[in-house]
Amino acid sequence: MSYSVRSARVATFVYFVLCGTMTGTWVVHIPAVESRVGISHATLGGLLVLLGAGAFVGMRVAGPLTDRLGARAVVPATGVLCGATLVLPGLAQEPWTLAMALLVFGFCNGCLDVSMNAHAVHVEKEYGRPVMSAFHATFSAGGALAALVGAATVSVGLSPAVGMAAMGALGVIISLVSARALLPAAPTATATATGSGTAADVDTGIEEAGRVPGGRRRSPGGRIWVLASLALMVMLCEGAANDWSALHLKDVLGASASIAAFAYGTFAATMTIGRLFADRLVTRFGSMAILRYGAAAAAVGITIVALAPWMWAAFAGWALFGLGLSGCVPQLFSAAGHADPSAAGANVSRVAGLGYVGMLAGPAVIGWLTHLVALNHAFVLLTLLCAITAAAAGILRTGSDRPRETATSSH
Repeated sequence: MSYSVRSARVATFVYFVLCGTMTGTWVVHIPAVESRVGISHATLGGLLVLLGAGAFVGMRVAGPLTDRLGARAVVPATGVLCGATLVLPGLAQEPWTLAMALLVFGFCNGCLDVSMNAHAVHVEKEYGRPVMSAFHATFSAGGALAALVGAATVSVGLSPAVGMAAMGALGVIISLVSARALLPAAPTATATATGSGTAADVDTGIEEAGRVPGGRRRSPGGRIWVLASLALMVMLCEGAANDWSALHLKDVLGASASIAAFAYGTFAATMTIGRLFADRLVTRFGSMAILRYGAAAAAVGITIVALAPWMWAAFAGWALFGLGLSGCVPQLFSAAGHADPSAAGANVSRVAGLGYVGMLAGPAVIGWLTHLVALNHAFVLLTLLCAITAAAAGILRTGSDRPRETATSSH
């Protein structure tokens, strides 16, 4: 394996951490920004929709652009833009300026998200074995880093503008320094010469499944939209856990606010841990198995949460829910990127974009259901979505996606 591929993998890790850190930096400063601008929670919720809308548009723009110009040009450029615009919400004085700031930052963040995922697909292909889940784990680590740094800056009395400007400036520098290590161009459609690993498996499967009589290639468009629909369901579940896990323990099981906060912490921790090990499991059992059994485990976990009469049972359910979901999204992104190497960015943008809609919709959907049923009973919808995902996991089946007798070398 060439040093350039190893360097590209390290650089991709850096960009994932950077994206998670910059996103987390905004999240950490939300209370201070809300107070400074003088808006209610309801108004803030409406403004956050603009953040999501900007990210969705950015994802759709960056995908085809990455295919056309190459990730080596687009990833650092969007990283610089994301760092440069991070300070804007911290500078906002009025609701309308905050709205514009969130729209612009969301757009740049969405561009970075899709372009770095498209590059991650190329790295995985060149590497010849699964590495996508580890990238997503470092994104979560970036969010945790932002929480620590944000808490430190707030404790010493730094304003949101100063703290966000400092992190943004660091993001600009890191984006520029890391650019040279990125792969210069997308890999060819030829399968990587390797004995095992998802990258080779997916390529082989596409060659087998993507032909029609006469040898002509069949468009993967329908398959991409199935992957996108599954991403929407899985990320809707993630979004619901992000916003409702702590409230579930507090409102349904009567936990104190401090204890209830550990519900989300448990979910996030097991999701991060699961992603650290998911690549090895994909190498051993195949991506289809990870999606199927992961979604099934998540369905069991959220059902436990819905029915739990005790806090310890709810914690166990949230832990299993996070662990089960941990490997699902990376497999869907990876499959989308490998479906057509020449359009990896566009395909990843479709899957990530629709998935992001699910992430945003999850909290709202559960909130709407609470007008009809109790909060814990509303979680049955998440059970259903996870079950559908598990049943549809066969979309990842390829000609050589089968259990391995021995795993490839560790990473």
